[in-house]
Amino acid sequence: MALPEQQITIERIEAALNDLRPFLAADGGDITFEELTPEGVVHVRLHGACTSCAMSPMTMKAGVEEAIKRVAPHVKGVVAVNLGETV
Repeated sequence: MALPEQQITIERIEAALNDLRPFLAADGGDITFEELTPEGVVHVRLHGACTSCAMSPMTMKAGVEEAIKRVAPHVKGVVAVNLGETV
């Protein structure tokens, strides 16, 4: 079971991803939260067009990471588990 502080962080991450979903969906993609590691790394999974888009690394860095760090500044990084891309 997640600690209360960790659960709050996860809820904030989920809210940030929900804000991004309409933009990803407009291009045929989606994103889901997978886990928050003890080291502060967020694992997400890209879906649909996002898995093969050449702009996915930029989306991860400028979109997803920025949105998550805005609501959870202690997050160290974001990894798309199905791309092998760390930002």
